[in-house]
Amino acid sequence: METRPIEIDPRRFWPQAGYGDLFPDVRRIGVLRGGGLGDLIFALPAIAALSAAYPGASLTLLGSDVHRSLVAACDTEIEDVEVLADGWDGSAAPSGPGGPRSGGRANDGLEAAVARLRGRSFDLLVQLHGGGRQSNPFVHRLGAKHTVGCATPEAAKLERSLPYQVSQPEVLRWLEVASLAGAQPVVLEPVLKAKARPSARLGGNEPRPVGQPGVVVVHPGASDPRRRWPAGSFAQVVAAVARAGYDVTIVGGEEDAATAEEIREHARVLLQGSASAQRGAGLVTATAGRSALADVVSLLSHATAFLGNDSGPRHLAQALGCPTVAIFWGPNAINAAPFSRARHGIHLGWRTTCPVCGAASALGTGRCPHDVSYVDDVSPEAVYADLSRFLLQ
Repeated sequence: METRPIEIDPRRFWPQAGYGDLFPDVRRIGVLRGGGLGDLIFALPAIAALSAAYPGASLTLLGSDVHRSLVAACDTEIEDVEVLADGWDGSAAPSGPGGPRSGGRANDGLEAAVARLRGRSFDLLVQLHGGGRQSNPFVHRLGAKHTVGCATPEAAKLERSLPYQVSQPEVLRWLEVASLAGAQPVVLEPVLKAKARPSARLGGNEPRPVGQPGVVVVHPGASDPRRRWPAGSFAQVVAAVARAGYDVTIVGGEEDAATAEEIREHARVLLQGSASAQRGAGLVTATAGRSALADVVSLLSHATAFLGNDSGPRHLAQALGCPTVAIFWGPNAINAAPFSRARHGIHLGWRTTCPVCGAASALGTGRCPHDVSYVDDVSPEAVYADLSRFLLQ
């Protein structure tokens, strides 16, 4: 029996007339997606769908510096990146009597950026940034012929708008936005391929011959402290991986450097006294704060596995095809966890109240001022058992 790929007509999902139809004569597409590394990776399937739906169109990302670095290191459908000016969403603009965008050098830079982007004459501008309270007015200022995106009830509406609800997988949210413009999914999870470049030498770890233990990459950071697994728990797993003969490289930004070094030193202490510490143990190195994103991309492209929190590097590892095991805060798993489980394990912490003051926390709600882990109850033994399925037996 012949099988065929499922074809989805996006118009089936939209009761409004015209929603889900392709826009005519689209030659220049702009995609608005600010934020960090993971924020762009969640949007990659939607960007792939837009590229496939409008095959003759150029695609420009309106993003951040880290997005430019990622596009430079990987093959994507994105042709160029316009780095957004400070204050584009009102978050970093100077305050004053006229409001958050009043006067000053930052405002001048923003106005110049808006003028430059208007000059790109986008035929279609796709807002993949958020609920639209700040981003949709910015989209309107850029003068695109057609606009699509999310909108909370109080946000300015675009030509075609999707109601924004917090509890939705980010990948599916942005695929649904892309379908507003008639774009069908071509992939359901992010996919990246590293551009050819010399192998990254991070901590002395190089690709090893097939059949020999390789390198496991660890990232202990997360933008929200509640999502950070304790350094001691990471160290227990790192030591077990090293005992199995695998090198471990602990990566991250400058903000992760102290934690990475703490994990490395704790793992060294745990390895002391074991027979494998003298013979056959892997090398544990910490390179956080000392490696470029392109080096991390290269390292992940040949790594045996990745261990970390719910963070940009975890999502990057998945997109590059590296097996991952990660610790998620339960509410965030709704939005950010991978869909598949054959190559990606998740371990959930379900704490929903602050262990210091007892204040309730939930996705999309406010939080108390205490920066404590909500995932410290995740067992290192369970995490290593999951990670070990990707290691040579």
